[in-house]
Amino acid sequence: MQKPCYRNGSKAPSATYHLVAWWFLRGLGLIYCAAFASLALQITALAGAEGIYPITEQLAIATERFGALRWLSYPSLFWIAAGDWALLAVAWGGALLSLLLVAGRNDRLLLVLLYLCYLSLYHAGQVFTNFQWDYLLLETGFVAILLPGGSGLVVWLFRWVLFKLRFLSGLSKLLSGDESWRQLTALRYYFETQPIPHPGSWLAHQLPDWLLRVGTGGTLLLELVVPFFMLLPRPFRLFAAWSTIAWQLLIIATSNHNWLNLLTILLCLFLFDDRALSKVLPRAWAQRIAGMSPLPPSPPPKPRPKPRPMMAVLTPVVALVLVSAGLVAAAEMIAGRPFGAVSRWKDYIDPFRVANRYHVFPVIETERIVLGIEASRDGQTWVPLDFRYAPDATDQAPRFVVPHQPRVDWMLWFVPINPRFLDWFDRFLQRLLEGSSAVTALLARPPIDDGPPRQLRVRVYRYRFANPKQLADSGDWWIREDLGPFYPLPAIRSPERQ
Repeated sequence: MQKPCYRNGSKAPSATYHLVAWWFLRGLGLIYCAAFASLALQITALAGAEGIYPITEQLAIATERFGALRWLSYPSLFWIAAGDWALLAVAWGGALLSLLLVAGRNDRLLLVLLYLCYLSLYHAGQVFTNFQWDYLLLETGFVAILLPGGSGLVVWLFRWVLFKLRFLSGLSKLLSGDESWRQLTALRYYFETQPIPHPGSWLAHQLPDWLLRVGTGGTLLLELVVPFFMLLPRPFRLFAAWSTIAWQLLIIATSNHNWLNLLTILLCLFLFDDRALSKVLPRAWAQRIAGMSPLPPSPPPKPRPKPRPMMAVLTPVVALVLVSAGLVAAAEMIAGRPFGAVSRWKDYIDPFRVANRYHVFPVIETERIVLGIEASRDGQTWVPLDFRYAPDATDQAPRFVVPHQPRVDWMLWFVPINPRFLDWFDRFLQRLLEGSSAVTALLARPPIDDGPPRQLRVRVYRYRFANPKQLADSGDWWIREDLGPFYPLPAIRSPERQ
């Protein structure tokens, strides 16, 4: 009879993670697939020849700026081939590779290709892919490369990524000085002012103020205290896992955050172990999955198999780099400044997005400011642009879009509150005037049926959710207040009309 395996001479059985690893890679494949497919629908508008930031233009700038080091400073498969076909090939190819991972292929080469494909699209997307969920997918995908045939240290690395995501997000809320977090009023505004709300956001906004304050306090507790439980013994980890999963499900029910919350839930798998998962799986199924696990079998057969030399050396080195970079990032966040040479070494790995700093919604907007874009052929009749997901028409119900990430619709939210986003917005308007089919396809419908508009103008509106009575009486989800024309962008004309 096989004796139970013990750890450190204790009476507690050693934890195994074969089921955990198997389910994690299946889930990671699904999230990768959603992320790739979402980008495939938009990438030519973002980085194609008629896109907002053409990839060929980006490569030329990187060559001029970085010279021989361009592969390290701008790591991308598009150095091999660029153009619309290459963008679509990498995006849809990544989706297909993701399905192979879902189907049970655990080989390291597949995980490497997935990481490189998404890293290439991340750089191609520029400002449109410079978000926390893109960072998290790349960092998680990179660590996953170590999982097939890896050791228990890889399990701990996944916990480190999750801890960093949660704790730094909470820390950033405190360090931002935002009064809505300090006074526990953030959720009073958040559901209404988030970039792309859905019907659950409207429902949550109607909750009593005391409950919204409890939710704000709960968010800070879950982000500042509970993450430390993730690094403690099993009972604490299980509590951290269930409480984090429950909170992420509440966020999905009230917010459109693409796959961010799904990936956070997936990372929580490594707070469990096979013993916990086997309780919810049929025994035969659990045994079969354990046999297909990317981790070595446990308990190990005798004689104990020798670890792969490369992985035995590589995993601790990667762990040291990732943890050190994470500690430096946290120190920079607290101090509000870099630390000279201590921080500069991290600059060399930043383009690969394997050790990131996270700060999810450190500041909450207290009112929703929306830009309304109108198009005209004659300067007399103006037609509003109809976006698929960003709020515009007041009677248009908010849409649930998880796990899709509509990049332009999301980025519209930033333009009126941060002038550094004016560059992409100006380029977006110019592409509409030029009649870019890829950019126009991002809209629910073309603004003008018989060709591109000759003129565009932008107005500023303040939006707020209608209350239940207003919605029932008028059918409008939003109450809108016109604040006048948007500056510094007045009405602009197509080049041939200037």
